Amino acid sequence: MTHTQRLTLSDGTVTHDASFQDIDEHKAVKQLAMGSEMNFVDSYKYNIAAYGLAELLGMDDMLPVYVERKWGGNTGSLSWWLSVKMDEAERHKQKLTAPDADAWNNQMYKIRVFDQLVSDSDPNLTNVLIGENWQIWRIDFTRAFRLNKELKSPADLVRCDRQLLEKLKALDANELTEKTKKYLAKDEVKAVMARRDRIVAQFQKMIAEKGENEVLY
Repeated sequence: MTHTQRLTLSDGTVTHDASFQDIDEHKAVKQLAMGSEMNFVDSYKYNIAAYGLAELLGMDDMLPVYVERKWGGNTGSLSWWLSVKMDEAERHKQKLTAPDADAWNNQMYKIRVFDQLVSDSDPNLTNVLIGENWQIWRIDFTRAFRLNKELKSPADLVRCDRQLLEKLKALDANELTEKTKKYLAKDEVKAVMARRDRIVAQFQKMIAEKGENEVLY
């Protein structure tokens, strides 16, 4: 994770660790392992924007709450340190499978929709955390919200939760702008809405071809 520091919070009664990220890097061109990226941004602000978007979509139970706070003289995003048993990279390495395959798949389908929507340029398996009861958490969005209007991996959209599809259809640009006004620029909001349109269109096409029960759950 980018510039992550583990802090301990306490109000005198409850003590718990938190994750603090204060990265806010903007570059015209950045050389990365997979090549160079133009208009590169790596920012804690996108964590907060991702949580706001997740709230609008009823997916906020799959992300830790991200809020803006100051620590050590720097402003950044603060989130609850999640107690998890492993991340997705570790699960792959150990070749483990969830005891309830349907429940697992239904969570992953939602995560994949969200990943296409936020267009994370650094999605990796260490950012998918697995809780004690096989609940999935998606963390670390500092390289999300790219300006592309096309979907990065449309083939990842296999099935969709019914309520999530309804919430996607109802997502409103003004509401999103209001929710993320300190954290997303106008063009970033426009790109989210364009990707939303493509996601909805793809699922509607799949429903027309395969039938609702094959696509929605």
